[in-house]
Amino acid sequence: MNHDPHEILGVSPGTTPAELKRVYRRLAMRWHPDRSDHPQATERFKAINAAYEQLLAVDTPDDAEAETAPAEPTESVARAADIRLNLEVSLEEAAAGCRQTIHYTRGNACPTCDGSGEHGMTKTRFCGGCHGSGRVHDAKRKLVPCEDCGGRGFFSERICPDCGGSGRELADVSLEIRVPHGMLPGDDLRLAGQGEPGDDELAPGDLYLTLNIRSHPLYQLRGRDLHFAMPVSALAMIAGSDIEIPSLAGIFSHFLEAGPAGRRELRLVGKGFPGRGKKQAGDLVVEVTPVFPRQLNARQRKLLLQANAALLDDAAEALPEIAAWRAAYKVD
Repeated sequence: MNHDPHEILGVSPGTTPAELKRVYRRLAMRWHPDRSDHPQATERFKAINAAYEQLLAVDTPDDAEAETAPAEPTESVARAADIRLNLEVSLEEAAAGCRQTIHYTRGNACPTCDGSGEHGMTKTRFCGGCHGSGRVHDAKRKLVPCEDCGGRGFFSERICPDCGGSGRELADVSLEIRVPHGMLPGDDLRLAGQGEPGDDELAPGDLYLTLNIRSHPLYQLRGRDLHFAMPVSALAMIAGSDIEIPSLAGIFSHFLEAGPAGRRELRLVGKGFPGRGKKQAGDLVVEVTPVFPRQLNARQRKLLLQANAALLDDAAEALPEIAAWRAAYKVD
């Protein structure tokens, strides 16, 4: 098995911590044994974790990109548990930013016992450790006070019937959030104080939302570049022509230089996925594929024959292979 952590994660040396984290989370979600039925899912998941931890141990560059989720406070603060959820949006929503309403479940203080776990009349039950006697035998077979009940032999308790003594109940929460523009898959949104609720001793936890972007019928997102394939008339490619190209910002016109009727790649700088922070916008990468006419009507055939005749009149420039063949075999 390959042990190069860069190749395992598919990143290059010098990748920023934020980008490394996005790649790791995307791979971890794909190969987690609970999500993938691939026979090698467990081994790949272990290798991905090991590679990520190895690269985290390497010194990071000074210009590492700040994450969307702010860093944890440096001071030690006792907090309730955080909640982590996935947030799925469309490519267009991620690019432009959007508002979403999320629904999730978290604990709230039980209204019956006000979070104490105790309510109602006191009930007494015998201690299971000493069977109500208050004493147990130690290692030397001597009777000593039971540590479980403090030698009392019983417990007095007021367990709240609604929460079972936990002091918490589950509550459904609806929250409207704003997703900033230009977030990539694996980026985190941190909503302070929206995790599990706190109490007199604990500050409330935070809610972390990890962004997932749904697959798009046209575009493929690679980093911040957007890739797609587009059919173009072979005649337009030969002659050079304006073509209409779709993008996330709308359709725009682009002049296609004259050239051979073959596959070409157009890289339109800055017209891909929007930038964010210090990250520049990606490029729009279009693979244009020539399409030749399959059927011609009488008018189209006449025009093409006229164009062909005009090309033959200047074959040395327009059709040099034909001109050379005619000259070699003295064909007028």
